[in-house]
Amino acid sequence: MPDSSNALVLFSGGQDSTTCLFWALAPDGGAFDHVEAVAFRYGQRHAVEIEQARAIAEAAGVPLTVLDLTGLLSGSALLADEAADTNDAHALAPDLPASFVPGRNALFLTAAASLGFTRGIADLVGGMCQTDYSGYPDCRLDFVESQAQTLSLALDTDLRIHTPLMHLTKAETWKLAADLGTVRGLDVLETVREMSHTDYHGDRTQRHAWGYGRLDNPASVLRAKGHAEAVAKGWVPDVDLP
Repeated sequence: MPDSSNALVLFSGGQDSTTCLFWALAPDGGAFDHVEAVAFRYGQRHAVEIEQARAIAEAAGVPLTVLDLTGLLSGSALLADEAADTNDAHALAPDLPASFVPGRNALFLTAAASLGFTRGIADLVGGMCQTDYSGYPDCRLDFVESQAQTLSLALDTDLRIHTPLMHLTKAETWKLAADLGTVRGLDVLETVREMSHTDYHGDRTQRHAWGYGRLDNPASVLRAKGHAEAVAKGWVPDVDLP
């Protein structure tokens, strides 16, 4: 039977999933006794995502599994074989951004649930958020709840999907990282700032108070604006870069 004190975090190495990883570990967060992480190689443009996920998981002492789903997803500007600009509208759904990856979270949650089942884990943790997100329909709470019900039926178990960021703005996500304090000997806020990667270009040459990237794509813009708001509200300290 699955152990409710164990959790599997869907982990991209980005700001949101990194915050969720430490939430799962923290006594004031998910407080799970045993936490593992799973990352996905799905044909994304940049290997830096997997590299940062590995580095963060290693620093936190969390076992990381990387599943190769390359070729199973298509139709997104985030994929290496697509030429679309991430600032454009989606070619097949103009109300969605070009960065939308059709079916990505459905596939990821299914793969994570399957992996978790083999390891006695029925608690999944994901960084989905419907408050401050890019318009992705598979980040909405009703989708996540329906997926949890479907996977519970598919696996004949009580599978739970935890989404600690679901109702938070990006500024509040920064606040959560700060509030988590030190976990596994790591300052969570500094780990998110210095090690997580969100930028769609995979650029880790330009360092800012909010992390690494270029302010010419929606992911970095949202992250930077959220950080600026969190600083203005006194939730996180400002940083003087050398």
